[in-house]
Amino acid sequence: MNQPKRVAVTGAAGQIGYSLLPEIARGRVFGPDTPVVLQLLEITPALGALEGVKMELYDSAFPLLREVICSDDPNVAFAEADLVFCVGSKPRGPGMERKDLIQENGPIFTGQGKAVNDVASADVRVVVVGNPCNTNCLIAMHSAPDIPNERFTAMTRLDQNRAKAQLALKSGRHWNDVQQMIIWGNHSNTQFPDWTNAKIGGQPAAEVIGDHAWFENTFIKCVQERGKAVIEARGKSSAMSAAGAAIDHAHALYSKVDASDPVSLCVISDGSYGVPEGIVSSFPCTTDGNGNYEIVQGIELDDYARALIKKSTDELLEERAAVEHLVG
Repeated sequence: MNQPKRVAVTGAAGQIGYSLLPEIARGRVFGPDTPVVLQLLEITPALGALEGVKMELYDSAFPLLREVICSDDPNVAFAEADLVFCVGSKPRGPGMERKDLIQENGPIFTGQGKAVNDVASADVRVVVVGNPCNTNCLIAMHSAPDIPNERFTAMTRLDQNRAKAQLALKSGRHWNDVQQMIIWGNHSNTQFPDWTNAKIGGQPAAEVIGDHAWFENTFIKCVQERGKAVIEARGKSSAMSAAGAAIDHAHALYSKVDASDPVSLCVISDGSYGVPEGIVSSFPCTTDGNGNYEIVQGIELDDYARALIKKSTDELLEERAAVEHLVG
């Protein structure tokens, strides 16, 4: 049995946290031979609910779970953490613009980034789930100057999973047969789910499905607006699939992913594919199993794909400009 890993989760009493925590305790991130200590952060008014979550975690008697720590102080919750899931963020209120949401979340992720910098493990990895996750990740990253930027990632794995499912359903195949389904750009309705490079059963998805209009007019919009559709259908956000995708994202960091079927991760741009340096954007990545990634190079993009990626990139540049006082 390996040494326990300390996993911090913010917003741990919320809907996503409630779905996420059992999967961490079952070993879905680090595997069946690594015990975990859960270090849970909530706002002060939610500490009572968090205590109930702690009770349920202990009542589940997960073999790998060693301890549950609850706090409203990030310096306690992040202490010696090996992995931090930043799930909690302020949701968009009625009439609130995306730029307003970014401004509201700025101080939250500034404080959490500073706490990661000050008290987390020297080898910590941070996964930002709370939206707008790309720019929240950028803020947290800049607030942790002693932690390499490459230790911070944000999540478009949910979009990748959604896209795989749609291709599978349209083609009559299983999503396990879908590969190279890449998400580019922002986790927003400007993202580009790249059907032009996707494959189904080893064949180009465009050839298997054979319906160009469906890709451009239905598929892209479906993936971009799936979260809204779930809310309209069930009256609540897509917590179950978001939590599952967060687990998939983290597991990909701690297992090996090769270029034959890369994982979509939002990472700090190094200029690859013409995406400007200094923004957190979604790219196809490989991983080494130790929490590290590399952006896959050499993927062919036609003018259509490049135009859609640029649209999402422009939005990310606008978001960065809105928080320049936090990341400048």
